[in-house]
Amino acid sequence: MDLSKQSPENVDFMIEEIKTKLRMVNVDAMKAEHFNSSEYEDLREIYEMVKNRNNFSPNEMQAIASELGSLRK
Repeated sequence: MDLSKQSPENVDFMIEEIKTKLRMVNVDAMKAEHFNSSEYEDLREIYEMVKNRNNFSPNEMQAIASELGSLRK
C-alpha cells in the first residue's frame, strides 16, 4: 500500500492499524470519515510512529488519542 498518496482507503487503513495496535476500546469514535483530508500528513506521522513501536505507556496512549481527536473534523 502506497501511503504517500492521499486517499480515503489509505486513511481507513491507517486508522484501522492504529486502533488494532493500540487496542483501542472505543473504536466507533474513530472512523476514517471523521478525519479531514487536509490533516493527512499528520495522521500518517502518527501511524508511522505507532507502527514502529512495540508498546506504549498509558500516558503515551492518552497523548496519541488526544492528538487523533484534534485531527477529527
